[in-house]
Amino acid sequence: MSSFNLACTESERFCEQSDPEKYVLLSSSFPQQRLRSSHCRQRLYFATGLGLIQCVKGLMSFEDKDLLAAINDTKHGIAVASAHRKRPSSFAGRLAGYIVPSLSTSGTEWIAGMTPVERHAELVYAESLYQKSLLGIVYSGDWLAFIREVANSSSVAHSPLPSPEQTSTRDLTSPPSNATSSPTHPYLPSPSIDPHFRSGVYLGLGMSHLVLSMMPGKLLALVELFGYKGDRKFGLELLERAGGWGANGRVVEKEAEGVRRAICDMSLLIFHLVLSAFTFEGVDVRKAARVLEWNLKRYPNGVFFLFGAGRLALVRSQPSKALVYYARAAQAQTQYKNLHHISWWESAVACLGLWRCVFCVLVWRGVLVEGSAGWWSKATYTYGEAACLATLGEHTEAKKLMERVQGLRQKIAGKSIPVEKFVARKARKYLAQSDRLLLPALELAYVFHAIAHAPREVIVKEMIPALGGALGELGKGKKLESRSGYWDDVCLARFLEGVCWRFVAYPDPDAELEPDEKIPFSSEDARTYSERAFRAVFEHGPSIELDHYIVYYAHFEYGRLLARSGNKDGARTQFDLVMSGKPLEVNAAGRKGKYSLENALHMRTHAALEALDQNRLL
Repeated sequence: MSSFNLACTESERFCEQSDPEKYVLLSSSFPQQRLRSSHCRQRLYFATGLGLIQCVKGLMSFEDKDLLAAINDTKHGIAVASAHRKRPSSFAGRLAGYIVPSLSTSGTEWIAGMTPVERHAELVYAESLYQKSLLGIVYSGDWLAFIREVANSSSVAHSPLPSPEQTSTRDLTSPPSNATSSPTHPYLPSPSIDPHFRSGVYLGLGMSHLVLSMMPGKLLALVELFGYKGDRKFGLELLERAGGWGANGRVVEKEAEGVRRAICDMSLLIFHLVLSAFTFEGVDVRKAARVLEWNLKRYPNGVFFLFGAGRLALVRSQPSKALVYYARAAQAQTQYKNLHHISWWESAVACLGLWRCVFCVLVWRGVLVEGSAGWWSKATYTYGEAACLATLGEHTEAKKLMERVQGLRQKIAGKSIPVEKFVARKARKYLAQSDRLLLPALELAYVFHAIAHAPREVIVKEMIPALGGALGELGKGKKLESRSGYWDDVCLARFLEGVCWRFVAYPDPDAELEPDEKIPFSSEDARTYSERAFRAVFEHGPSIELDHYIVYYAHFEYGRLLARSGNKDGARTQFDLVMSGKPLEVNAAGRKGKYSLENALHMRTHAALEALDQNRLL
């Protein structure tokens, strides 16, 4: 038995020996309620808890054995929850519910008639069903299985849990207007609904709205025709209620919190600190910092909150500080090696932001050494090490790794992972060009948003000089222009140059600049250099042979530059070009199918257009 499973077994035994009468719902609220089996794996929250742990493990590794184990444990959780759900009425009773609301088998009236155990069983059932569908989508290897699991997941929305409209009329997620709130919980005016169930409703409804709100507008409008809604503001508000983050600064005390409060907090951190790379609406880094500060005081060695602290430092353009937190997160636990890979991944991005290619090689290599525990993306880790080695001139080792990248690719629901498709293309290009790529580590730094979060001194003193050297080599003679891939290299160098100068001129809005920072260029000069570089990309774009994505991303970044300099109309023009679907490189005859990372660019461009309308900084 692995140490991970052993730890779970020890936890179960500890809970059973410490408080067997009260542990049914992880709360002392219902000591009189006992489940039908004394075995810990038949207890409601042990069954779903183990399923959740295995779900995280499977999604972290993508290994078939982990995904299958998670699916089996989740099925067990569904079975346990089903055994304790409120029995539905007869067919005649369900039919009568359509006429008389009080007889309905869904909604708040149905839930109000449940016992506490039945109510939690209903919540756990919906959560476990969603976990199973998510795992099935990841595990399925063909479109038929994928469609089946999507259909299964849609049934979660039709569970008897309250909808947003119903919660506004009953005390489930919103307090009555005449209620007096609790001194420890600003959203707990009545003891009729326990905080654990309440936090579950916050989590389920909040995440549903948040996920659906991430969809493009046209797709969301289609989804809403089937009864689904995606209100981002409402979704974030529900997640914040679990901890009291949106209640006039009144934080929920731990005595009054629900068992899912930590998951709600982590969901908020993921949105504000991770998904903020692809969207702007609703993002509040300051609120994320507040959530982190409170949780780190309570869980100073909490691995997920240490990840969050590292990510917050990175978003604030403090990669050196981020590395400290990621190192602490890796040392916080040794039972689950796959969690270390988050630390390695984020540490590699931070090293790219500091332009420390040597350290970055060691970080990627650290993941490969621990490969027996399973990797999130074997192809990306391998290419990351190879790209840094190639940038350092270590082509013998780089070539061996590049040759392995294609064979390490994985699929989700029968579809390739976009970033793996990108690195596989770059690896093939490296081998086809006789072991040559132009600054592949810096290109990877852009893809992973490391340049955006790099200190300006690093950009000016390290990255821009490296690009200057590469451009100097490309301009040494006319003979090079006839070389295959020459204009790809020129456009890539100019594009990365434009991006670097853009962040020198206008740092990321959430960056916290060092007070003693010394930049020998004015913002106006940096803006001019950036614009000149992007225009060079547009000029030479028709000559690109393979890396067509450069032109499209150049229009996007040029639009962001114009937006920050006050030219919103010019910015909108650039964003509209990206979203138009037209071949912007003019000579599109050589491009087959989509360009690299196209969907990610459309998502970011759509968010940028929304940010322009909301006067948010880009």
